[in-house]
Amino acid sequence: MVSEPTVAEATDRIYESLRADNADIDLHIATLKAALARAGLKEAFFDPAKLVHGNRSGRKLMQAYFRQRGVTVTFTAQ
Repeated sequence: MVSEPTVAEATDRIYESLRADNADIDLHIATLKAALARAGLKEAFFDPAKLVHGNRSGRKLMQAYFRQRGVTVTFTAQ
């Protein structure tokens, strides 16, 4: 049986995708959404320092894009 990715693993894949010019980003968002649901969480946390575009406009764009796909994004320094 293949184990489902954790929220942390799914988040790491999104960081990787963002660094790779958003390769497979929708797939990774769907994986994150499922991982959040399994964990009983309502939002995903991202560290702006790990983002390619961690400025305010980049964060707002990311939040809007993820929200359209059913994932609430919050930014926090870790």
